[in-house]
Amino acid sequence: MAAYCRVSTDNIEQLESLENQREHYQKYISNQPNWQLAKIYYDEGISGIQLTKRDALKKLLTDCHNHQIDLVITKSISRLSRNTTDCLRIVRELQQLNIPIIFEKEHINTGAMASELFLSILSSIAQDESHSTAGNLRWSIRQRFASGEFRVSSAPYGYSVEDGNLVIDSVEAGVVREIFRHFLSGTSASQISIGLNHKHIPTKRSGQWRSNTVINILRNSNYTGDMLCQKTYRDDQYRRHFNQGEPPQYLIEEYHPSLVNHETFNRAQVLLKEAAQKRHIETGSHKYQHQLPVFWKNQL
Repeated sequence: MAAYCRVSTDNIEQLESLENQREHYQKYISNQPNWQLAKIYYDEGISGIQLTKRDALKKLLTDCHNHQIDLVITKSISRLSRNTTDCLRIVRELQQLNIPIIFEKEHINTGAMASELFLSILSSIAQDESHSTAGNLRWSIRQRFASGEFRVSSAPYGYSVEDGNLVIDSVEAGVVREIFRHFLSGTSASQISIGLNHKHIPTKRSGQWRSNTVINILRNSNYTGDMLCQKTYRDDQYRRHFNQGEPPQYLIEEYHPSLVNHETFNRAQVLLKEAAQKRHIETGSHKYQHQLPVFWKNQL
């Protein structure tokens, strides 16, 4: 017997809910005659729309195929998947293995289900609820954008978050200012990334610098102290896109401490545009390939 649990966010209340689910299934399964707990699978802070990042669910399905599981129980259809197609696919996949799924909330046991129609209807309802919840959340966020009351939850390189506010990270801020200074002095984004890696300076997530990482910093208007909200958005299928004017954007001026002034930022945008035009014109050329610049060896 296996149980599957999932919570869609990683805040404290949701994690407590996850722990309660786990305790519930440990007691529930141990109290059933002829049932033996194989494992409780759980995904933390994961959306129920797509399966790609739900490692625990994928591991559960793998173990089912390896004949380690005879029966699966979960709280509700929405815990398994809010996507009707994925839900039915999982049910059919396990039915072929003669492994029923019990959905507690809906009182459904797929091993005793004569038709998929009822499950399909309930799955569609769960999917509609997910779209409605996401729509309400987007509306709430946009209202905070419009009123200028939006509080950040993550920080770009050069900043950290304290009590919902952006504060300067002195070490990272120095790197950001050097990136702008060297770029305006004629150093390419590729050269800058090489120099940063040469000095073993980590990115925000302790990774390697790439030219596009540097370009993203140079294009980020938030370094002027202004907060441009809704640079990207998700469509009805939860795919993320760059905002080209589909939903409205909101600019909150002097929202947080700046790292570069507007003049510096605007000059960088002009150079970025010129560099992009040159790359487009001379595609395949080796004209802009350079070796490690000397200044990085002694600076930063």
